[in-house]
Amino acid sequence: MTLRSPVVLTRRHALFGAGAAMVAPGIFTWPLPAAAQAPQGAVIDITRARTDPIPIAVPDLAGTTAEAQRLGRDIARVIQTNLRNSGLFRPIERQAFIQTPELAAERPRFQDWRVIGAQALTTGRVEAQPDRLRVEFRLWDVLPEQQLQGTAFTAPAAQWRRIAHLISDVIYERLLGEKGYFDTQIVYIAESGPRDRRTRRLALMDQDGENHRFLTDGGFQALTPRFHPNARQIAFMSYNRNEPRVHLFNLDTGQQSVLGAFSGMTFSPRFSPDGRAVILSASRGGDANVFVVDLATRRERQLTSGGSLDVSPCFSPDGQQIVFNSDRGGDQQLYVMNADGSNVRRISFGSGRYATPVWSPRGDLIAFTRMSGGQFAIGVMRPDGSGERILSEGWSMEAPTFAPNGRVLAFYRETPSRDSRGSGYSSRLAQIDIAGFNERQMVTPTDASDPNWSPLLS
Repeated sequence: MTLRSPVVLTRRHALFGAGAAMVAPGIFTWPLPAAAQAPQGAVIDITRARTDPIPIAVPDLAGTTAEAQRLGRDIARVIQTNLRNSGLFRPIERQAFIQTPELAAERPRFQDWRVIGAQALTTGRVEAQPDRLRVEFRLWDVLPEQQLQGTAFTAPAAQWRRIAHLISDVIYERLLGEKGYFDTQIVYIAESGPRDRRTRRLALMDQDGENHRFLTDGGFQALTPRFHPNARQIAFMSYNRNEPRVHLFNLDTGQQSVLGAFSGMTFSPRFSPDGRAVILSASRGGDANVFVVDLATRRERQLTSGGSLDVSPCFSPDGQQIVFNSDRGGDQQLYVMNADGSNVRRISFGSGRYATPVWSPRGDLIAFTRMSGGQFAIGVMRPDGSGERILSEGWSMEAPTFAPNGRVLAFYRETPSRDSRGSGYSSRLAQIDIAGFNERQMVTPTDASDPNWSPLLS
């Protein structure tokens, strides 16, 4: 397989070469009385928490009816799972609880929580009406016996999981000092079938794998989906009618449209930070160059030229710079340029080839895929190329994407099968902290690839 093949219907060619406030819709929040600000010193150092997760007690939310109690239990379970999966919290086993959720919701008996090792505690209650839900939530610092947060949510009952994710984000931010990432979605490619006849569909799910749905029916191949900053539109590469083009997918209407009238193949799209344009690569002849397409006028502007393969462009969060990978130096490496295409400079100098760069929402790191010695790796480096760190290595892994707080990366990992032919493989999504710990698999109903993390939904 060559990175210069102009039209090859494989995911890797599309990725690595040419051809290749707490308010949400329907959820209203307000502070509960006596919601104190976090006392000085209450925020815990997130770097220390990597090796010393915060012990937190998450009892069920109290309820006066059977339905309210069920929802209070379900919401607490989602919160507990979110916090545990982050690797930065250690939820205490419920068998150790001394005080009941009902009494804790009235007023915590802090000595009962200190004795089981809890440093933080959540309490609350649920009021369930036929079509509405009201959830009160409080976060406590157990040692000084102080309330850190008090918030009430009201929403349609069907959005109880959203409420759980919003509460998880509140806990994350109050105790770690930075935004959470639980009230988010992940769009990805759902894969099925033999490797040489793969069906690839757009799929969408919450970051914890729930509320899963397929967006396309598999009638055409889809690759490299990317969220709009408003999280309501997706750009992706489509082989509809066997024409490799960048398409836009509206999540509210389900409508699709082709982006631009390029004469060749278009691929590897990403939205600009302000959502007004799409940056992509276009192949004309044997070259691939970077273009920006204005979404209002559909006018295109070419940023690179010169006979090389310039692919996988990504804006910096401030929109002032662009990172991309190119073989212009004879080998596939990462380059950064100004947003107008000027001042191109190489930033990758390690062993191997580099691809699929993506800028952190914080602006401090660029994640990438590296191929060296027959192995793949996911890593990060600073925008000037310094401080390169490999986070995970394996037989095949690609397509890193940052959570909106820049703390966690998702990517996909392929694993060869152990059948007698040795030709099968599975492809699964994974997450890992940017410090290189807490790698875990994300559950999807089919094989999965090409993830992209949404912004916060609220």
